[in-house]
Amino acid sequence: QVQLVESGGGLVQAGGSLRLSCTASGPTIRTYAMGWFRQAPGKEREFVAAINYSGSTTDYADSGKGRFTISRDNAKNTVYLQMNSLKPEGTAVYYCAARSPRTYETSRRAVDYDYWGQGTQVTVSS
Repeated sequence: QVQLVESGGGLVQAGGSLRLSCTASGPTIRTYAMGWFRQAPGKEREFVAAINYSGSTTDYADSGKGRFTISRDNAKNTVYLQMNSLKPEGTAVYYCAARSPRTYETSRRAVDYDYWGQGTQVTVSS
């Protein structure tokens, strides 16, 4: 059973940066595609970014293209989300998710991910 723990959230001013980390325990995640999602109050959970098992393929929601970077360090069982030029509409709880290696492809659909962290709050003030 993969357990995911996010960290790195906090309060930041608009235009600032944060780096979120997601560390896995249990089985290695080196064969898992990983994703970041977020959920703002009163809204549905939405896709932010995803990365394949090796890090060779990444995918971003339009909202984060050019500002967010997803990466992974399989030796550390950790996935990162670097967020730059943050905007107030980025305020949300950010979740890390792992997709079991029945496929090595990334996905934008939350239902395709099997394991989830508890989330970390990101608040962007204007």
